Amino acid sequence: MSSYRSLLRTPEFTPLFLGSAAQTAAQTVGGLALGTLVYQATGSPLLSAVSMFGPSLAQVLGATFLLSGADRLPPRTALSVIALAFAAGTAVQAAPGLPVGAVFGVVLVLGLVASLGGGVRWGLLNEILTKDGYLPGRSLFNMMSGLMQIAGFATGGALLGMLSSRVCLLLSAALYLLAALALRLGLTARPPRTVGRTSPAATWRTNALLWSSRPRRLTYLGLWLPNGLVVGCESLYVSYAPHAAGTLFACGAFGMFAGDVTVGRLLPPAIRRRLATPLLLLLATPYLVFCAHPPLPLAAVCVTVASVGFGASLVQQERLMDLTPGELAGQALGLHSSGMLTMQGVSAALAGAVAQLTSPAAGMTVMAAGSVCVTLALATAARRSPEPGREPAAAEAH
Repeated sequence: MSSYRSLLRTPEFTPLFLGSAAQTAAQTVGGLALGTLVYQATGSPLLSAVSMFGPSLAQVLGATFLLSGADRLPPRTALSVIALAFAAGTAVQAAPGLPVGAVFGVVLVLGLVASLGGGVRWGLLNEILTKDGYLPGRSLFNMMSGLMQIAGFATGGALLGMLSSRVCLLLSAALYLLAALALRLGLTARPPRTVGRTSPAATWRTNALLWSSRPRRLTYLGLWLPNGLVVGCESLYVSYAPHAAGTLFACGAFGMFAGDVTVGRLLPPAIRRRLATPLLLLLATPYLVFCAHPPLPLAAVCVTVASVGFGASLVQQERLMDLTPGELAGQALGLHSSGMLTMQGVSAALAGAVAQLTSPAAGMTVMAAGSVCVTLALATAARRSPEPGREPAAAEAH
């Protein structure tokens, strides 16, 4: 397995890594600022949750109509333009007096733009690295994401105590511009991985092919559903602890970082492959404690421990790549990313609706219980499925 040091010496890996780090920091600071701004304006847990995770809801449209572009667009241009679009959209959201409806309109547009981002980024990563380098490479990206979220939520929480939400949104827009610059100058001009036009028909055909395999279907559902339901819990941090949401988000990011380090570097492959279900159960179970409305210190511990379970996604992504032909890697990873983010947006809206009718603590408990049930159901279904090899999956592509 490739070392982290060798990954950083790989051409193009470092600029892709740094550009993604700047985007993660921008998303973290901007999301917290936007959720706080909407909650202050409306007092609604539902609208606050959707404002933070709403771009994810638009991912389903992108996955349906635009995702073929993940393999059919030049990666450098696509990633740079996506970062610029987020810079512009975030700056618009900072405009004084912008109606809440217009804020959500921008959220929808940004979600459509973002639907291409995951497929292009992870497809390029799969192209830059060797086969045995993808898992440690993705692990390093996840670790970076965790660290940037820790720093971003902690810094964002502090900045919101000193500055207005709109100023924090402008700082987020500046970080997106920095990301666009790093990607444009650091990446080389590569041709698309697949020839042909980006079109809804091409997207549908490849998505249908990817979905036609039962083992891939179960892997996708495992990547989308348990994770998404727990993100519904996270979407209620602002309404559960309005003055300490940044602390809870930072604790969650630290737990995610610990899980990614453990799964990506410390566990041998034979053990790692058996841990997807236990990690997904760990991801949800601590949130059941919120039925007792725990005080902030206990809530922070629960969030930290639970977030270690996000390491399950590394195990599942490794399996997805084993089941997928190389020429479809970009769209396969894009479908994973878009489906996951879509489910996160749906879960945020659902959790916000439950919290609106009951309480944020009750909303977290309901979403966590749903995640546990889905994980157990998927584990049962997987045991009834034959273990496939790579060759049948590759044969399906022709």
